[in-house]
Amino acid sequence: MNIALHPPIEAFPWACSQGVAPSSESVSDAEIVRAVRGGDTERFSELVERHQARLFSLARRYLRREDDVADLVQDVLVKAFARLDSWRGDAPFEHWLMRLATRVCLDVLRGRGRKREDLLSDLSQGEIEWLERHASHPEASDHRAEAARSLVRRVFEELNPAHRLVLTLLELEDRSVKEISAMTGWSQTLVKVRAFRARAEMRRILSRIRTETFL
Repeated sequence: MNIALHPPIEAFPWACSQGVAPSSESVSDAEIVRAVRGGDTERFSELVERHQARLFSLARRYLRREDDVADLVQDVLVKAFARLDSWRGDAPFEHWLMRLATRVCLDVLRGRGRKREDLLSDLSQGEIEWLERHASHPEASDHRAEAARSLVRRVFEELNPAHRLVLTLLELEDRSVKEISAMTGWSQTLVKVRAFRARAEMRRILSRIRTETFL
C-alpha cells in the first residue's frame, strides 16, 4: 500500500505531488474512521491530510535525512491503516496515531546501531571551544551557543534509543510524564526512571568526549 503524502512540495521536493483534497474540520476523526471501517477506504486520505504535519515533525526529531523521514511517516500511515480496527475511541484518534508513531520511531532507532566514533569524531572548532569553557567554568558556559546545541544533538544521537526517545519527548517537545506514558505505553514510574538514566548517560558521554578531546 502506498499512501500519498502531501506536504508543501517546495519544502519537500521528494514528496508525492498528487493532490489530496483537504478534509473538512467539521468532520471528526471518529466519523472518518467509521467511514473507512465501513468500506470507504478512500477517506483515509483525509486522515493523512489532517495529521501528517505532526507526523513529519515527530519524525524529524529522530532522523536527519528527509527521505528517511518520509519513509518513516509512510510506514506509520501504513501501519495505522492496517490497525485501524484497534482504535477503540476511548482516546482521541490523534493520540492513538502519535503513540503508534512514537513506537515506530523507537523501533527505527533500535534498528539503527551507530558506531560511537562515527558520531563524535571530528568535533568542530566551536564545539571544542565550548567544551574547553565548560570544562574550566561549567557554571559560566553559554548553553544557548550554537556549538553547545550542536554538541547536544550529537550526544542525543549516541544515547540508548529509549533514553533518546524519552529526553526528546520530555526536553525538546516539553511533554509531561503522563503524556509520555500514554504515547509509549510505559508506566509513569518507568518514564521517570528512564529520564533519570538518560540524563546520567548524557553526562557520562559529555565527560568522555571532554577527556578524549583534551588528552
